[in-house]
Amino acid sequence: MSGRLYGVGLGPGDPELVTVRTARLIGEADVIAYHAARHGRSIARSIALPYMREGQIEELLLYPLTTETTDHPGGYQGALDDFYADCAERLAAHLDAGRTVVVLAEGDPLFYGSYMHMHKRLAHRYPTEVVPGVTSVSAAAAVLGRPLVERDEVLTVLPGTLPARVLAERLRETDSAAVLKLGRTFGKVRDALAEAGRLDDAWYVERATMGAERVAPLKDVDPDGVPYFSLALLASPAERTFVPERPAGEGRGEVAVVGLGPAGRPWLTPEAQEALAAATDLVGYGPYVDRVAPNPRQRRHRTDNRVEAERARHALELARDGARVAVVSSGDPGVFAMASAVLEAAADFPDVPVRVVPGLTAAQAVAARAGAPLGHDYCVLSLSDLLKPWEVVADRLSAAARADLVLAIYNPASRSRTWQVAAARDLLLEHREPDTPVVIGRDVGGPQESVTVTTLGELDPGQVDMRCLLIIGSSTTRATEGGVVYTPRRYP
Repeated sequence: MSGRLYGVGLGPGDPELVTVRTARLIGEADVIAYHAARHGRSIARSIALPYMREGQIEELLLYPLTTETTDHPGGYQGALDDFYADCAERLAAHLDAGRTVVVLAEGDPLFYGSYMHMHKRLAHRYPTEVVPGVTSVSAAAAVLGRPLVERDEVLTVLPGTLPARVLAERLRETDSAAVLKLGRTFGKVRDALAEAGRLDDAWYVERATMGAERVAPLKDVDPDGVPYFSLALLASPAERTFVPERPAGEGRGEVAVVGLGPAGRPWLTPEAQEALAAATDLVGYGPYVDRVAPNPRQRRHRTDNRVEAERARHALELARDGARVAVVSSGDPGVFAMASAVLEAAADFPDVPVRVVPGLTAAQAVAARAGAPLGHDYCVLSLSDLLKPWEVVADRLSAAARADLVLAIYNPASRSRTWQVAAARDLLLEHREPDTPVVIGRDVGGPQESVTVTTLGELDPGQVDMRCLLIIGSSTTRATEGGVVYTPRRYP
């Protein structure tokens, strides 16, 4: 079997910018091949050296000429074509012997790289993989700390070997540009930048990320001694437009009332995740705030469960002062949760934008675990009499029962409220048959999740606590022997 050919990008010079995959392939290779000028010194090999091991075969591919003249019958290009053909056959001998060959390339193998001449001659004959690398253009932008392109801007990459007239035309038309292969072409490139009216904006970057790195305005660079490993860069025109910091309270603040769903991250919507990630401050009932993964840049404001109005005003005050606030609620914030409280308080904060980010409700989660008990008309009620009299709760229960609606009952019990479940059951039995299906969902989505299917006549209030949600079926709701509960969409 033949060996495998790899063209690997080493990045711009710093060995720490070599990718993990390239480093591994270099260490595993049987043969390491690299190009060099006639002096024999290879920058590619020096970058790869920390990842090489003893005993590897090294193939030095020594260029017969760089900028010299030649008496080759095919001229300069003919001499290089013969050289590439010879190099390819040397590597093919290793591949035919079943050896893994890694060809080193500065920057990216297919971006003005010598490797591509091996690729064109060998990739159709042997299994081949190209591993990309950080280009010199990316490295130059990084060391300058200036963006290359923004939004719809155009980046043009040019070789300095182009005619001066062509260089000037391309530089005049583009937004950003990188001109490579400077060296002896530096004077021509500088003149082209001046002709295009771009010289004052151009930067010179030499040996980016290497020990001898040099950065300077291009117009100040002495042409003598400019090396091949340098480039001219026109960064994004937008980089000159710095956005000033806005003082606190100048339009940045907002309140997002975010539904966390009934349990952990799998129940969280992408919109809710985005709102939480963008927030500078989290506000909410302590256990709900604790469900959001800690972020050191965010402030967390944990409060008791019975101070909704105070919590809402606190969130709005933070936003008025410039904070991006996420008020968190379990389930959906608009269902017995914080959205109403925040919107009510927001009347006193007309300049603070408020938005509601929906979440999966407990009723939906419990219904899904049981089957489809909410498949037809249903109503949602809270048994808590903390914010409304029990008489109102009782009247609404009776009205929903008379209307033959499925009921999703929130807040059925707590430590201080233990009698409402039995009272609600007795009211409903005045209008429903004892065999009406009932679903008790507890901690759905959490570590102590349980879903119990029973009947209205056999409903035991002792099984129900604050972490439960009840679904009481209508006259058409059915429960199978396997414990699946559903309400048909057709009504008799």
